[in-house]
Amino acid sequence: MRPAPTILHLDMDAFYASAEQAAKPSLRGKAVVVGGLGPRGVVATASYEARRLGVHSAMPTAQARRLAPNAAYLVPRFSLYRTVSDQVMELLGRLSPLVEPLSLDEAFVDLEAGGTADDSASARATGEGLRTAIHAVTGLSGSVGLAGSKMLAKIASEEAKPDGLLLIEPGTERELLAPMSVRILPGVGPATGDHLRRAGMTTVHDLAEAGEAELVRLVGKAHGHGLYRMALGLDDRPVVAERDAKSVSVEDTFDVDLHDRVRVRAEVERLAVRCVERLRAADRSGRTVVLKVRRYDFSTLTRSETLRGPTDDPTVVREAAGRLLESVDTTGGVRLLGVGVTGLADYTQEDLFAQAADARELAQRAQEHSSPSVEGGEESIPEPEPDSAELLAARRWPAGHDVHHEEHGHGWVQGSGVGRVTVRFEEPWSAPGRVLTFRVDDPLLRPADPLPLVRDAADYSSWPASLPKSRSGADSSGGGESSP
Repeated sequence: MRPAPTILHLDMDAFYASAEQAAKPSLRGKAVVVGGLGPRGVVATASYEARRLGVHSAMPTAQARRLAPNAAYLVPRFSLYRTVSDQVMELLGRLSPLVEPLSLDEAFVDLEAGGTADDSASARATGEGLRTAIHAVTGLSGSVGLAGSKMLAKIASEEAKPDGLLLIEPGTERELLAPMSVRILPGVGPATGDHLRRAGMTTVHDLAEAGEAELVRLVGKAHGHGLYRMALGLDDRPVVAERDAKSVSVEDTFDVDLHDRVRVRAEVERLAVRCVERLRAADRSGRTVVLKVRRYDFSTLTRSETLRGPTDDPTVVREAAGRLLESVDTTGGVRLLGVGVTGLADYTQEDLFAQAADARELAQRAQEHSSPSVEGGEESIPEPEPDSAELLAARRWPAGHDVHHEEHGHGWVQGSGVGRVTVRFEEPWSAPGRVLTFRVDDPLLRPADPLPLVRDAADYSSWPASLPKSRSGADSSGGGESSP
């Protein structure tokens, strides 16, 4: 624990949904749900308007549609989210050399290591300045928590949502934590929370009063010891600048169970190439190929094969995944497939197992048949059946994705069906635009790249030295819902 609140936790507010609202003027102030849109899709992020209707992340999209039938349901645009995330992380990097990203929209920052804060006043000023900079550069809001430890900084940012800042003064930790639910503590999920509830412990105060010996008896030595320390507000974990990934993987959940063995094999090959694309994007290679198969009865099987050396060759990974598939019985149907690579390294060993297949041709073919997926641990966006013209059109024109028409300019897809695609023509800085419908094969309509969310962003090249220390109307205490 530090004597000053110099650990900062930033969490962007409803990140995917907020980015979509910023990009689409007609959706501002309305319920927006981002995620998989098929029968087995799941919600990645819901806007605060949708959350008030009961929609939340990881909820099946079908359930979300029942709760919020009039919401806008959009397929994720990860190219946009990564661009915005890079802008935010670049701002954080100016505050300190110790920035620990947890996801695209969340990170810890050690302000003391960067010399940007050494007491409560300077920490608060830096946090407010960060929120100002993020809003000016990206058009989005983020919530900031400041405390003497990572655990408390994260709790503070949750309590500050949406669009707020909360600073926990050292020495007040136990008083703040005492009335909170045990679920606020890291590592206390539904199962552990229910187990503690049955033992009569529902608040952090209950845990502290129970004592370490009782918690060890209830949940085991390692977990009990850590739980007791957290209940006392103790956390000595440092902010770590580099977090090495242990694996890279991709997976898809299918609208209809796959029974055709040839189709299953083709999907495994496509996933293998997508996995290698992510591997190469991270400048890594891997030694162990892992195949994941979830069958019709929800039973999940994993198979792995360790190569003689690390590789980032799509043909090597494809063939290894294919060999693993041979050992799995898929006759009853397959609802999910995944391919991953573990044992990561920063070098490669040349082709060990590849036969005559051309990796470039394979990658190109897989790219033509790929569909986006939800990151961060949720199930992927379902892959439509290739023999359906309507589903192929939906794949080409995903709801929410950018398009450009030679006559009407930039817009985004509201939906497609019956051989038609409906587009709303507007830009992030325009008024809500008009809606037009075209044939799905209209030669004047093409997919487009996302536009920046802020057209004339303020110049923050000298930030943080020249940054104003507070934002007009900013709430210094915060509160409200949490963001995924």
